Amino acid sequence: MGKGGSTRLDQRRIDAAVARFVESRSLFEGFSQALMAYFQADARLARCIHFMKHRIKDPDHLRQKLVRKAREGDVIDAANLFDRITDLAGIRIIHLHTEQMREIHAAIQGIVTEYQMALVEPPTANCWDIEFESLFAEFGIETRSKDTMYTTVHYVIQANQRTKVTCEVQVRTLMDEVWGEVSHRVNYPEESPSRTCQDQLKVLARLTSGCTRLVDSIFRSHLELSKPES
Repeated sequence: MGKGGSTRLDQRRIDAAVARFVESRSLFEGFSQALMAYFQADARLARCIHFMKHRIKDPDHLRQKLVRKAREGDVIDAANLFDRITDLAGIRIIHLHTEQMREIHAAIQGIVTEYQMALVEPPTANCWDIEFESLFAEFGIETRSKDTMYTTVHYVIQANQRTKVTCEVQVRTLMDEVWGEVSHRVNYPEESPSRTCQDQLKVLARLTSGCTRLVDSIFRSHLELSKPES
């Protein structure tokens, strides 16, 4: 099948892939719940978490994603679904200021090691601000630029069990969460056709980035005043 088309074979393949996910949904639910419990029980990580939430991918959204990939010539079926789609379960960790990523990153790596899980790929930060790129590089996190202009660190963690079950963990500041929630409502699963809306989302990204910088500065000032005089 070439790009831009869809065949009955594709539809049957997609139906089978979605059915496999639905049958295995409890595995993804169980793993994401366990992973959240590990995060909440870790003292280093718990003190950095402002709040946390999780979700299991909606089967209809999965179907739409597989249709888009089929149109691009990307063949995903029931046999390779769990290898190719790694965000069937997702956890989002929201924190307040950027410097906390140093401790969050170390804590997540420690939890993965302790419970004999695995990182499917090195963690990456979607980032458009060059100053934040430098900061993530200090933490040992690879950065990649995104046209959508949001900042989020991604981990893909695989469970230590027979069936390949993964969970995508996204870590972002509270200010970036504002942008993410607005964008998700108007730009997902299909991008808004409104050029004005797209421009406004970019403005919002700049505003939330500025707010993150201000929050970072507030916490730096607070910590400096909290330090005992030598």
